[in-house]
Amino acid sequence: MFAKNVGTVDRIVRIVVGLVLLSLFFMYPDASWRYYTLIGVVPLLTGLFSTCPLYSMLGISSCPAKKA
Repeated sequence: MFAKNVGTVDRIVRIVVGLVLLSLFFMYPDASWRYYTLIGVVPLLTGLFSTCPLYSMLGISSCPAKKA
């Protein structure tokens, strides 16, 4: 479907940020800003699938160059 355009370091950062944001949703059930942390789903999914639609639109890739 989408070509891989997220490198290893970028992937790890996205997964960690996504998990931290989602954990805040459950750690603070009475906070007024709680639902903003659900945006953590986006970096988590892009990290897990190694593809970022925004990177594709902008022609960016953090994957290492392919050896010819």
